[in-house]
Amino acid sequence: MRHSFVSLLSDSGVSLEDIARLVGHSGTAVTEAVYREQIRPVLLGGAEAMDLIFT
Repeated sequence: MRHSFVSLLSDSGVSLEDIARLVGHSGTAVTEAVYREQIRPVLLGGAEAMDLIFT
């Protein structure tokens, strides 16, 4: 859930500093290194694969 939360906020343009504060990190290093991977490309790839299967 935390990864999704950070990824979606990041993808929506929320600043890294604000995201770090929201998840309780004292700085941005952990937020950037561990939690900021983007989930949107994964979701889009999965949706495209399902579309190919069902069309």
